[in-house]
This record gives sequence, C-alpha cells and structure tokens, in this order.
Amino acid sequence: MDAFYASVEQRDAPELKGKPVAVGGGHRGVVAAASYEARKFGVRSAMPSVTAKRRCADIIFVKPRFDVYRAVSQQIRAIFADYTDLIEPLSLDEAYLDVTSDRAGLGTARATAEEIRRRIRDETGLTASAGVSYCKFVAKLASDQNKPDGLCVITPDRAYAYIAALPVSRFHGIGPVTARKLESLGIHTGADLQERSLAELETRFGSSGRWYWRICRGIDDREVCSDRPYKSVSAERTFDTDLREPDELATQLARIAGYAWDRIERAGVAGRTVTLKVKFADFEMITRSRSFGTPLDRSAFEAAGQQLLAALHPVPKGIRLLGLGLHNLTEDGAEPARQLGLAI
Repeated sequence: MDAFYASVEQRDAPELKGKPVAVGGGHRGVVAAASYEARKFGVRSAMPSVTAKRRCADIIFVKPRFDVYRAVSQQIRAIFADYTDLIEPLSLDEAYLDVTSDRAGLGTARATAEEIRRRIRDETGLTASAGVSYCKFVAKLASDQNKPDGLCVITPDRAYAYIAALPVSRFHGIGPVTARKLESLGIHTGADLQERSLAELETRFGSSGRWYWRICRGIDDREVCSDRPYKSVSAERTFDTDLREPDELATQLARIAGYAWDRIERAGVAGRTVTLKVKFADFEMITRSRSFGTPLDRSAFEAAGQQLLAALHPVPKGIRLLGLGLHNLTEDGAEPARQLGLAI
C-alpha cells in the first residue's frame, strides 16, 4: 500500500488531501507514517516529530487509528484471497502473494496484479503498488520501483541486469550499517556485488555472504508461506516527560504490558522470553531479557517485565520510552504449499 496510514487519514478526512500529513508524532513521539506530500520535505517514518516539524513547518500531525488500519488491512486481505490462498503478510500494508494457481483465470501474474490493484482502489479508495516477478527478492525490489500507484514487472531474463543497476542500499535485507560496509569495500551497486566471488563474500560477511551472492544474481528459492511465523510481539510508549520514579515507571509498564498482551492474543502466539526495552533521556537504549522453561500467561508476562525494570533502579537518568515484548514464540508451523510456474 502507498503511504498506508497517512493515505487512510487523507481518505477519511478530505481536508487533509494534498497536504503534508504525519501519523503519530506529537510532543515527543516519532512519525509512524508520512504522506507523499510530507516525504517531499524529507519526512520519513521513525523520524522524531521535532525533526519532522523542522523539515516541514506546515506538517499536520494526526493521531494513529490502528483499529481502522487493521480493518482496512483485513478488507484488502479479503481481496487477495479471491486470487490465491498463498498470502504471506509482512505488515498491515504489505504482503507476498503466490498467484501461480491463477484462480481467476487471468492468464498472467501481471494481469492478476493489475486486477488486484484496481479492486483495492475501487473498494477502499486507496492505491497500491505491485512488484511482479518470479521470486520474492526481485518482486520486493520491483514493488518499490514505481511508487506511488505503480506496477513494475521483472521477467526472469531481465532480473540480472535490473539488479545490477540498483544501489545495494535498495536491497531488501541489507540495512544501513551493512550498506555502509559494502560501500566501504567499493560495492555500491548490484553490478559491483555481482563481480565479487562467493568465497570473498563469505570471508567478509560469514553466512550472510552466501545470501548476498545469491540475491545479486536473482537467486531466491524462498516460498510464499501463508503461515509465516511471528518473531516477536511487543508494545512501547514514549512519555511526554522523562520518568525516574519507580512507582510511576511501574504503572506505565503495566499499561504497556496490557497493550502488548492484546496484540499477543490477536496474533494467537505463546512465548517464553520477555524483553524490556528502555530508552533514556539522552537516547541511549538498552534491552533486558529473561527466558522461561514454558510459555507465559498474561500475569507472568507482566511480572517478568516488572522484575526486569525493578533491577534497573535507581535509574541513572530519566527514561523517555519503555517497551515490553514477547520472544521465542511458538505457533503452528504447517508446511507451505509448493510453488509451480506461471507466466509473468
């Protein structure tokens, strides 16, 4: 989806259309999503609201409505289900689809993507961009190529050259730190990466080196998994003023634990590791974790978080953010259906 949260807000409040909008933010928060009008000023998700305001004086901050975003996401997911059962959600606004079965009889993956995009626009009033290709990695790259409201199709015979022309910073799975390391080695584009041997990449990057060697050649055998497991479920909150008092922090953590547990129940998962996230007033961030032999219930989850927090007292400086999450999750891991072949 294109600027999903912000686009939903502009759809539901016509007076916001054409204006720079940031979902989230506020006094000390961060931007959860930015409209394309705001992005022209350099406003991006995860940016502190003060920075967003500095870059765009006219930016309009809107309080998030996650219940609405989830409802729209489910509406879009229902459209996907008319074309395939193999849907792997990445977030509320993005998913991989394997349309090999051609359930709608449209003949090609391109035609299927065009039909899905049309239905999303007609039924939700929102726009979506799609990348169509033979594997996840190339499809993901293509999905960002012609945003917003665009379609990009990369056939197998074009993939090697397409990847060669892209900066490595665009590669899904290569973050800013790795991108800088690659660039320090003279690897700026896919073409540069294609010139490096498997042995060299493995020496420098370990097991990740083999992955880099494969994806720069368009080799990605990962299947679309309709039961993609969660890695973690968490919630966090940034406070309007820095907190230091143990009782006040414990009260806030209890609220955060409640939000997190609601998400855990919606996800239908169980877990054995509790992780506390703390960001101090000077933006230093630490995490503390504790693992258990069996999955936790709600009271044990909150109690573990409170114990981790209590162990930090007295805190050396004010705390601006607390988060609590559940890791080492368990859920049903059914074997995904095997992908076949369909014309792109």
